[in-house]
Amino acid sequence: MSQVSQDEFQSSWFYALWKFSRPHTIIGTSLSVLGLYLVSISLFPADFKTPGYPYYPLPHLEQLLGSWIACLCGNVYIVGLNQLEDVAIDKINKPHLPLASEEFSRTEGKAIVIITGIFALLISWLCGPFLCGMVFTSLVIGTAYSLPPIRLKQFPFFAALCIFSVRGAIVNLGLFLHFNWVFEKNYSIPYAVWVLTLFILVFTFAIAIFKDVPDIEGDRQYNIQTFTIQMGKQTVFNLALWVLTICYLGMVLVGVLKLASVNTLFLVITHLILLLVMWWRSRDVSLENKNEIAKFYQFIWKLFFLEYLIFPIACLLG
Repeated sequence: MSQVSQDEFQSSWFYALWKFSRPHTIIGTSLSVLGLYLVSISLFPADFKTPGYPYYPLPHLEQLLGSWIACLCGNVYIVGLNQLEDVAIDKINKPHLPLASEEFSRTEGKAIVIITGIFALLISWLCGPFLCGMVFTSLVIGTAYSLPPIRLKQFPFFAALCIFSVRGAIVNLGLFLHFNWVFEKNYSIPYAVWVLTLFILVFTFAIAIFKDVPDIEGDRQYNIQTFTIQMGKQTVFNLALWVLTICYLGMVLVGVLKLASVNTLFLVITHLILLLVMWWRSRDVSLENKNEIAKFYQFIWKLFFLEYLIFPIACLLG
């Protein structure tokens, strides 16, 4: 194989791996790790010195890196397993994915899933008990979501429960307890962390019900019962918008009532702006156009990303 063709092959393989990892979930996972790390620092601003350990503005960066890698591996395991079980459906709904387009063979897909699953458990175990427990629980739920005979994704309620319980409760509380343990503080969970967790929990419910709106054709053909099939695209679209609205107004209320250790002015202004942008952006979505629906779904994920930047900043400024 010539050097040029070899470089092209490697570039193509890594791009396929990037698609296989579902980039929006990778970004979300990365920001959740960073966000909870910064929230932990902001809520415990005391000197992080331990015997023989120098103080830095960002302490224990090796734990941040280890947590990030473990969570990324767990992320790839969960989304990869889902693709392995949904090849036929993805040929209709998401033909660009590597298994559906045959950029990856089934053997390659299985190998990636097995390797990332093992690494997720191993690295999290080396980092600490709370991280290991969080990663292990997430992998178990992710497996039950996709893998027969349980395959919870075929039941709308349990499918949504899997997604928002992992993204909302397990990841946020697990990561905070892990970093709290690393910083050698007590194991209580401050009110601000509960606020963020509740926001993400409800926000992720909106993601969970909206994710199937652009995939209605393949889901209907393979008898995957989703909220979109049961209630219709318009109903699910409106429900998701109002759920997100409740999230943002709830966070504004937290700021107005000064219920958490955050910069209230920053919290209120940013969330009101994002709420207005969301409703303005929703006006242009045609539910008869799959591409427009998919773009709005990605826009919701961008709002999700922003929360893991806005809330930690509000805590650091508080």
